[in-house]
Amino acid sequence: MDTDSPDELLSEFRERRLGVWGVLQVTAGTGLAVYGMWAGILMPGFRKVPLKLQVPYLPASRAQVRNVMTLLHGRSGGVADLGSGDGRIVLEAYKTGFSPAIGYELNPWLVRLANFHAWRAGYSGKVFYRREDLWKVDLSGCKNVTVFLAPSVLTLLQEKLLAELPDDALVVAGRFPFRDWTPFRVEGEGVDRAWAYNMQALRQHIPGEDKNSLQS
Repeated sequence: MDTDSPDELLSEFRERRLGVWGVLQVTAGTGLAVYGMWAGILMPGFRKVPLKLQVPYLPASRAQVRNVMTLLHGRSGGVADLGSGDGRIVLEAYKTGFSPAIGYELNPWLVRLANFHAWRAGYSGKVFYRREDLWKVDLSGCKNVTVFLAPSVLTLLQEKLLAELPDDALVVAGRFPFRDWTPFRVEGEGVDRAWAYNMQALRQHIPGEDKNSLQS
């Protein structure tokens, strides 16, 4: 399987032009000095998170959203998007029949932006964006999970997902893959690529001692 390393994917993404609207959204999500001071100094959730785990906001491209939806095709039930940004994955998931469609995002400006997108699309009150720390979200009832997060965060998130998700859950990662997991399906190319992981299959490859530690 042809896979790019996270460093190669990041380099390719940096070279891509976001366009005027993309730049405006990135600025709204990450460039506000007031929010930066508030998040880094005042907000308890951010004070507990190392700098390398504070994921910068980068809007998903149409191709990335399309690839994620392709990997979710044939699934049913709800979708939980961890680090939902401007909410486009949640919105598209709801449009394709997933309910409830919920996004978890710690940045209040992005939660507001996501709600604006939902309102503009006519789905206000039908999709949900919650300003919550993804590390504190109970995922035990989630069957479909999507993530667009940095490699450093994904490495730590593996343990939480393995410990909490049911066996029939599907995890789809966009932009960067989980380093230690083997996907059962990959969609797209380069920075638009998305990876799908089956929780039951992943657990079958965990040594017995590690399985016990996850269940304790």
